[in-house]
Amino acid sequence: MPTRPTTTLKILAGAALLPLALVTPACAQSVAAPAPETPATLCSAAGTLHGAHGEQADVSLCADTGVPRFNITAPATCRVSGVRVRYACRTEGTWKATRSGKTMGTGTLPGSGLYPGPGTYELTATVRVRSTPSGVDLKGTVRATVALTAPKAKATHSVTVDKTVLRRNATTTVTYTIHRDSDEGDGNARLGMIGQEGTGLRISTADSRCVNPLVGRYPSKARLAHSLDCTVTELQPGRPETLKVRFIVGAKCSTVVSKLGYWVPKGQDMFTGNMLAGPTLTCR
Repeated sequence: MPTRPTTTLKILAGAALLPLALVTPACAQSVAAPAPETPATLCSAAGTLHGAHGEQADVSLCADTGVPRFNITAPATCRVSGVRVRYACRTEGTWKATRSGKTMGTGTLPGSGLYPGPGTYELTATVRVRSTPSGVDLKGTVRATVALTAPKAKATHSVTVDKTVLRRNATTTVTYTIHRDSDEGDGNARLGMIGQEGTGLRISTADSRCVNPLVGRYPSKARLAHSLDCTVTELQPGRPETLKVRFIVGAKCSTVVSKLGYWVPKGQDMFTGNMLAGPTLTCR
């Protein structure tokens, strides 16, 4: 009488336990690849703040996952000793996200930054939590750990410069190059740059696609000399647009920061515009 084939099952230490199916030598089962992760918000309890008269605020820290930017929020509920009702709270403050000891983003609450990619993040927030109905007004620092698994979104746009240093008492011309590296989205993008107010910095260009921002109320024609806004509309993959910008620096130095905004439309979804930090120009 022929013997039946046997199957040896080995479980590796630390492996996740999954539903198991018997596999014979004559037949093998394939495992389907997991579906792409959809955008979601991941929250974790971060701590409870206590007041001198029985006030309490339970604070959570939340991070979005699955989007080009990740948003940090700190929702909280408030309560008073002896009262069973929980109250909605107003939370404000600052946040910091670290991964493996390296700071990946900071800002005010609620706030956002470019999503650095999957990993375990330590979120820290210094908060003030208030609730008018309950009289809660508490301050403190809370911490939470969240594991984000969504892959980092592939960049669709970028901006580069041919110089990164401005000189004191000199005029420097810098060429900004705006790239669209994907078929996603359209050919529209807006580049803004701004120096430090009160330094006497003047930013100008002969390019008609750029303008110094108008400030004040009509009929004022005052403009910010230390800031420039540029709009391009013909961006195509492989065909970047360039902007030549003049920076006139006096006796006081000024750094110049920039930001690129672009639109990746998905029907009439209002949340598909993205902002990228552009190059920072230093001064010597």
